Amino acid sequence: MTNEKLQALADHITSVHAAAILKQEIVPGELVLTVRRASLHNFITFLKNDPGCAFQQLVDICGADYPGREERFDIVYNFLSLRLNQRLRVKVAAKDNAPVDSVTDIYSAAGWYEREAWDLYGIPFSGNPDLRRILTDYGFEGHPLRKDFPLTGFVELHYDEEQKRVVYAPVQLTQDFRDFDFISPWEGMTTLQLPGDEKARKQKAGAK
Repeated sequence: MTNEKLQALADHITSVHAAAILKQEIVPGELVLTVRRASLHNFITFLKNDPGCAFQQLVDICGADYPGREERFDIVYNFLSLRLNQRLRVKVAAKDNAPVDSVTDIYSAAGWYEREAWDLYGIPFSGNPDLRRILTDYGFEGHPLRKDFPLTGFVELHYDEEQKRVVYAPVQLTQDFRDFDFISPWEGMTTLQLPGDEKARKQKAGAK
């Protein structure tokens, strides 16, 4: 869409829901609206039902984590109108553990998208009839796409031949596997001379 058409769409939405919109911007080929969390459900209902919007398709819902912010999470909704050939992105911010209204009663496809955001970020959606993990394993601890989630995770698993089942245990890694200088990715992983190792040796020799 041209910027003129995007601006016309923004003006139309703003004329009805100006109080709900915190920010609007046009990025290349797309209109992005940031809305108040308390207004989200009514706002999205309007986007679907209004003839000038006609966003009948919810493409996806995803999250983003900004730990330095008070409202650390962005929940991002991407919409498509096939009838009017236009797209829209809606964002809403939320604090940790702050519930966000589910839109499963507006778009049935939202059920799995909200489950994914809950699983990976821990964003709760009030009104979702089946808010369970969807990508991680049963009994998984934490939410792996949060910026403060450790890269190693909390547990490791392996198949136990005696018990004939998968067992879980706390992560145990040798410190050598955590000590990187970011010069040679292979240093400490093997006793062989691999490309890049000489850089680390030269740097250590220069430091002396």
